[in-house]
Amino acid sequence: MKVAIYGQTYQDNALDCVGELLDELDRTGAKVAIEAEFLAHLKKGGQGLKYPTFTNSVGLDGTYDLFVSFGGDGTILRATTFVRDLGIPIVGVNTGRLGFLSTFKKEEVRKVVQEFVNGAYHIVERSLVEVIADFPIPEFEELNFALNEITVSRKDTTSMITVETYLNDEYLTSYWADGLIISTPTGSTGYSLSCGGPVIVPTAKSLVLTPIAPHNLNARPLVISDDTIIRLKVSGREENHLVSLDSRIASLENGKEIVVRKAPFTVKMIEYTSESFLKTLRNKLLWGEDRRN
Repeated sequence: MKVAIYGQTYQDNALDCVGELLDELDRTGAKVAIEAEFLAHLKKGGQGLKYPTFTNSVGLDGTYDLFVSFGGDGTILRATTFVRDLGIPIVGVNTGRLGFLSTFKKEEVRKVVQEFVNGAYHIVERSLVEVIADFPIPEFEELNFALNEITVSRKDTTSMITVETYLNDEYLTSYWADGLIISTPTGSTGYSLSCGGPVIVPTAKSLVLTPIAPHNLNARPLVISDDTIIRLKVSGREENHLVSLDSRIASLENGKEIVVRKAPFTVKMIEYTSESFLKTLRNKLLWGEDRRN
């Protein structure tokens, strides 16, 4: 078994549980590689570790059986930029706060290995969205995809922007708002949810258009088929606006058109039998806490 390990370098509270994971992997005879910056951080914490390393560009291939991410959901979003289209299944150990994607508690980190070895899991393929344009966007040259959402939003102004929106070449509307979120089912529990969007199960073949603080009050989140081609063009008082792919941001000139569509590959997420999506909803959103239930 080959396992890749990644974490955010500022997560000091991850050190002990990483050690537990490595100990459990050693028991199984697994081959382990650790992301280069994360390994350097672990060594600063006093752990004398000697493992092969990988980076964003080298060291990973499709022969790996498991990619373990230590952190919150943001860490998993970054993990997808390492995995890309290699098809390595990802599991998250939550050392952050809410965590819809990183569902395993750090106190139960040994179960990540034990349940994987026992086959107590299944693979859920998560769709992604990508942005394409007929002009260069240097920030998205190599990584033009997002697991959660692609967002257009205002920049350097408190004024709203107008987001002219077309679906499969048919005009939908012009959102007069602070911005517009195009979310995957995975991202439906993120930024989109906080802006009033619906929760969508990960296997749904859908995307969600969620306006951010729209001035046209009858504008509501819209669920569309994930094979829809979305064209966007922004206008406003300033010369530029922002486009973000999860945590990566670029500034674009107003009036330039971008296309958003489903990416041609998926990311494999491991869903353990003990940690289902519905269980996560109940735990994170406190569904069922009402005494009447």
